[in-house]
Amino acid sequence: MKVGIVGFAGAGKTTVFNALTGLTAEVGGYGGKDRPNLGNIKVPDARVDKLGELYRAKKRAYAEVAFVDVAGPAEGSSAGGLDARLVAAMRDVDALAHVVRAFPDPLGTRPTHPAADVASFDAELILSDLIQVENRLERLKKDQKATPRERDLFARCKAALDAEQPLRALDFDDEERHLMTGFRFLSLKPQMILLNVAETDIAAGVPAAVQEAAQARAIPTVTAMCGQAEMDIAQLAPEEQGDFLRDLGLTAPARDRFIVAAYGLLDLMSFLTAGEDECRAWPIQRGTKAQRAAGKIHSDIERGFIRAEVIAYDDFIAYGSEAKCKEAGKLRLEGKEYVVQDGDIIHFRFNV
Repeated sequence: MKVGIVGFAGAGKTTVFNALTGLTAEVGGYGGKDRPNLGNIKVPDARVDKLGELYRAKKRAYAEVAFVDVAGPAEGSSAGGLDARLVAAMRDVDALAHVVRAFPDPLGTRPTHPAADVASFDAELILSDLIQVENRLERLKKDQKATPRERDLFARCKAALDAEQPLRALDFDDEERHLMTGFRFLSLKPQMILLNVAETDIAAGVPAAVQEAAQARAIPTVTAMCGQAEMDIAQLAPEEQGDFLRDLGLTAPARDRFIVAAYGLLDLMSFLTAGEDECRAWPIQRGTKAQRAAGKIHSDIERGFIRAEVIAYDDFIAYGSEAKCKEAGKLRLEGKEYVVQDGDIIHFRFNV
């Protein structure tokens, strides 16, 4: 699954992308990249680190999130600002990380209004969706096979969009979401705000006005970081990063917090496997059942699933070993319908 790094030109999207990935994509200008930058990023997970220590594992493997750095429209381009290529790029991702500029314009020509930018960019997404919805309603009027349920659904979407309300703010049941799947509406995608601040504002946090603007548009997650400083840190050797962080008054890179938030935005969580050879976090959607989760490791394990031996991570840490967890009755045998929980340490039994 992919998270699109989006926002107005000049917000620092590529700088943030480099900070997250440690890559060196070209930075500068106000938009104009011909193609998106792509990068897979490991999701920090202290549980993998701890299990790796306890098992003295030869390898530690983390869940990954794919990030796409998407070119953005110029600020104030609400009249058709999203061209077809940009819309296609955003429709192709599963969630949006909206980078909002909160640092002074280097050229001194543009004011800094992060709360207004949150609303303005979302208005671009709403307009794009409204065009799609109106086109769909016109087709449904002529389609004799169209159901009242579908007509009512898109009429409800149009009413919300006309009122400048993003589709993510509405409640849809499973059947309605299925009817909407092929449209990949932009304002329906989960979204978070990344406030790109100046180095001098790192300790200030997120202004109340930005939080309020996000909440008003059903965007629950807002985080702040200095993209330029984080990019500089990412380019350093690990042993050199500590001094830089201390100079900034940080104990850890802000990018770690952002990556974890993006992982949650995708509605992902991790189950764990642990042993001397490898300790690994496996990404799955929340609500995934045990047999389906087994398929993340190998299709044969899913096909031949017998049962799952499960220990909650906190229980494992409290008792210190699998054997002691078993003695204490903390090792559970679960069937294929068991809903896997975040941090479950699982050993799958199977036969093919």
